[in-house]
Amino acid sequence: MQEFAAWLAGTGLSQTIASSLWMIPVIQSVHIVTFGVLIGALLMVDLRILGVIAKDQSLVTVTRRYAPWVWGCIVVLAASGLLLIVGEPARELLSFSFWAKMSLLAVGIVIAAAFQIHVRNNQAKWAETETVAPATKVFAVLSFFIWLGIIAMGRLIAWDTEIWGSLSPQA
Repeated sequence: MQEFAAWLAGTGLSQTIASSLWMIPVIQSVHIVTFGVLIGALLMVDLRILGVIAKDQSLVTVTRRYAPWVWGCIVVLAASGLLLIVGEPARELLSFSFWAKMSLLAVGIVIAAAFQIHVRNNQAKWAETETVAPATKVFAVLSFFIWLGIIAMGRLIAWDTEIWGSLSPQA
């Protein structure tokens, strides 16, 4: 991975991003704000699942309302994340926190996609149901904590070697 990070750092795009005083902060700002929107959309669906908000609306309605925000944010996060990797390949690719974040991200996306597919394929059931099964509530809480873990791992990238020590590929 070190060889790939070194090669990537030598590309024109990487050097352009890295040498600019404003590109990394702007890309990070877009990434962070988009994550805030994503967490807000996920929280709205999770709170509906838990029966805290929108009790007068079906889960189908709430999921339809926030699904475009979730997937739109994931696209923007992927684009801005790729630009951050290109701009600072060693910092990202040689970081335990980065790889933990990517692992959690894969799990979070699979859970979100599986849930939305399940709701879409069972619309009649979810349109009439006001209450949600306990297992679904557990998944909602688990999913939300996975996304919080993604945020935490993203923040820890900056202090990877200090936090993880020998677990960090940079150590």
